[in-house]
Amino acid sequence: MDLMQFFDMILHVDKTLGVLLAKYGVYVYAVLFAIVFCETGLVVLFFFPGDTLLFIAGAACATGELDYWILMSLLITAAVTGNTLNYWIGEAIGQRVFTHNYRWLNKDALHRTHDFFEKHGGKTIILARFVPVVRTFAPFVAGVSDMTHARFQLYNFAGAFLWVVSLVTAGYFFGNLPIVRDNLTLIVLLGVGAAVVPLALGGLYKVSRKMLSR
Repeated sequence: MDLMQFFDMILHVDKTLGVLLAKYGVYVYAVLFAIVFCETGLVVLFFFPGDTLLFIAGAACATGELDYWILMSLLITAAVTGNTLNYWIGEAIGQRVFTHNYRWLNKDALHRTHDFFEKHGGKTIILARFVPVVRTFAPFVAGVSDMTHARFQLYNFAGAFLWVVSLVTAGYFFGNLPIVRDNLTLIVLLGVGAAVVPLALGGLYKVSRKMLSR
């Protein structure tokens, strides 16, 4: 298998996890750790699978192909350390990201996450775990915004714990049901919507209150 084939398998891990398990066995733990670490730790890899990976890995735990407790421990560690690296990179670069033209940085995603961060403050680090793309840029923006390290780590660990435990557990109990397995993409989108819609409604409520108070 060449590098491009392996990379394609990573991007479509919801369909290829069984193949990875057959080929690499216990080394799949390292692969899953690396995917979560890179998706949360490197803004250029925001397109890596996150929610789907956790869900389908939970389903693999239910069939005995992966160990539930080992998987959760590794993925929580990957999510926490990935976010920490992303925070440090943002802290090192600072406000230059808004004025310099970095080719490796998606400016639209950066500004969208910054606006999200401005509206919801520190809890963004927790909430963003359940929102693709925003999840990757949130710790970076926290570093750029000079959020204190102690405060960041509090939200960082809480968000990682909730994200990994909820999705891996959901996959464990429901991931092997035929109706769920056949409609996984739709279910993940609905899950993301369930996380995003309340935030959007809260934002609209605040905007409407400001407009009415004028």
